[in-house]
Amino acid sequence: MKTRQSILAHAARVGSAEGLEAVSLQRLADDLGISKSGLFAHFGSKEELHLATIEAAAQIFTDEVIRPALAQPRGVRRVWALCNSWLSYLERGVFPGGCFFWAVAEEFDSRRPGPVRDSVLKKKGYWSYSLQRAVREAQLAGEIHAAVDPEQLAWELDSLLGGANSGFKGEDGIRALERGRRAIQDRLTRAATPAAGSLD
Repeated sequence: MKTRQSILAHAARVGSAEGLEAVSLQRLADDLGISKSGLFAHFGSKEELHLATIEAAAQIFTDEVIRPALAQPRGVRRVWALCNSWLSYLERGVFPGGCFFWAVAEEFDSRRPGPVRDSVLKKKGYWSYSLQRAVREAQLAGEIHAAVDPEQLAWELDSLLGGANSGFKGEDGIRALERGRRAIQDRLTRAATPAAGSLD
């Protein structure tokens, strides 16, 4: 019997590529070669499965994007590392459909309220908060100009990442990630003080 973690990792990959609605007990049973009744021991309903999938995807995201960036000291390089790790996670195909949370947020928009949407928005909000916090810390370190609005800069960086994600899933492929890197590097360079040094 596959572990709960491996079941949910597969569910997250399916969800990123086909949407959470494609993630069902029957689909997982077929894909993984296990009984549907066996899955009921882990998940009592489709909503419970979806919520567990979101939690698993968030843990994967933390391990692949946030934790590696925290190895950088507080400052512009940590902000850059967060963005670069995010783009790398797309490039390495951690989820086959690009960013899991961008995909599911589009699927569960304002027309589909409920616990699943709330969970997705909470996770996306944590990423936004992580970017904002990194920018504020860089300001305190004297590496981003004090006049810069941290929320605005974090929003711009996240928007550039979202654009790279869309292009990567579309016809631009890897070129979208290269363009995203250049745009983010340019934006951070303009926000940085001379004390920050070069991002090359």
